[in-house]
Amino acid sequence: MVSDDLPEERAGVLGRGLRALAEGLALAGGVLMLAVACLVTASVLMRWLLDEGISGDFEIVQISTAVAAFSFLPLCQAARGNIIVDSFTGRLPRRARDLLDAVWDIVYGIAAVLIAWHLLLGARDSLASGTTSMVRQLPIGYAVAACSAMAAVLAAVAFVTATRLAKGSR
Repeated sequence: MVSDDLPEERAGVLGRGLRALAEGLALAGGVLMLAVACLVTASVLMRWLLDEGISGDFEIVQISTAVAAFSFLPLCQAARGNIIVDSFTGRLPRRARDLLDAVWDIVYGIAAVLIAWHLLLGARDSLASGTTSMVRQLPIGYAVAACSAMAAVLAAVAFVTATRLAKGSR
C-alpha cells in the first residue's frame, strides 16, 4: 500500500473506497504488465529458437500498455505522486499552496472527465463498427471502454484530493 500524508481515519468512506479502488486498479495494471513481459519474453525466445514468434504480440503489447497506463493514474493522484513544479509557489505558505494545488486538481479532474467522455464515445463507435486489431482481430472497443472507466475513476480521485486540499485536511 502506498502511503501518503493523509491519515486513513480522516479519509472518509468515499476517500477510502476510491483509494482501495485505485490500489486495486494499480495492482491489476502491474499484473497485466507482468503478463505482457512474459508474453514478450516468450515471443522473443520463440523467434530465437524456432524462427517464429507469437502472432500479433505487438498488438497485445499496445493494447495492454494503454490499459495498464490508465490503471496507474488514479493511485498516482491519490498518493499525490504527480510531478509538481513549484518554482514560484515554493515560498508561499502551506495553506496557499494547498489551495492552489486544489485548483489544479480540479482542472486535472475536469480534463480526466473530458478524456473519459471522449474515450467512451470512441469505445461506443469502435464496438458499433466492430473495429479490431489487424493480426489477432482483437476488439479494440473493450480496451478503450476500460480506459474510459479508469479515466472516470481518476477524475473522481482528483476531485476528492482537491476537496481535501481545499478543506485543509491534506
